[in-house]
Amino acid sequence: MAEKIKLTFLGTAASIPTAKRNHTAILLDYSGEHILIDCGEGTQRQFRKARLNPGKINRILISHWHADHVLGIPGLLQTLGLSGYNKTFYIYGPRGTKKFMREILKIFHFSGDYKLKVEEVSGKFFETEEFYLEAKAMTHKIPCNAYSFVLKDRIRINKKKLSKIKIPSSPLLSQLKQGKDIVYKGKKYSAKNLTYIEKGKKISFILDTSMNKRVVSFVKNSDLLICESSFGEDMKDFAKERYHLTAKQAGEIAKKSKSKKLILTHISQRYEKSLNQILKEAKKEFKDVEVVKDLDEVELK
Repeated sequence: MAEKIKLTFLGTAASIPTAKRNHTAILLDYSGEHILIDCGEGTQRQFRKARLNPGKINRILISHWHADHVLGIPGLLQTLGLSGYNKTFYIYGPRGTKKFMREILKIFHFSGDYKLKVEEVSGKFFETEEFYLEAKAMTHKIPCNAYSFVLKDRIRINKKKLSKIKIPSSPLLSQLKQGKDIVYKGKKYSAKNLTYIEKGKKISFILDTSMNKRVVSFVKNSDLLICESSFGEDMKDFAKERYHLTAKQAGEIAKKSKSKKLILTHISQRYEKSLNQILKEAKKEFKDVEVVKDLDEVELK
């Protein structure tokens, strides 16, 4: 059975938080990996509200260095030190990330002696046997990345067929998982007949950008597209000036990229009492869409 990918939306506000929405932060949990996408002010308290342990995080993906996306980083680093964090902590971001992290480390005195590794990333930047992470530059007032978490296709053994042949648990099963034919009791068995392909998953994160030529191709065929939706069509000119997307544009991106589901986040305080407007505008372009709120959880199997 495939392991679940779990997403917890710790913060879903735009530049200014509200009583109901904290600054942007999304936690992705999968098979021992705990990846935080952005770390807005107050993210630590959101962890507590969600009854999650921030000490499990091993990576942060920073979309860009505007305050509402990064002000939670100093406090988080301090908490990790005070909690006896002893792993290497990875921080990935766009151009300028190393400079900003150097300044943070100069300004604040942090407890603890864990290792901190900072990388400025583009393209595929981290990979395991099961998944990889990739980044693409977007268009904002400062350097900004979109990110994708891609779970690879996997070869799975057809247990029903295997039970009929009565092949025991042995290195032969590892060979099948590698797509190799096997020989058991003098008889050859084709991996093709005893296995099947379990399709992978793609989750994409667009957190602050204006519409651009790169975005659709980067998020193409996402199983889940998480996209900023700062404004409605009533403020489309303002959104363009501020290098943000409207809900309608988010819907267009989802449709053109052939994504399966769209989640809208990074919602301006202006729409706190009229979220249905944002939802309707996106749904005119793309059917399977929802607006998340703080502490919502989404799972992909």
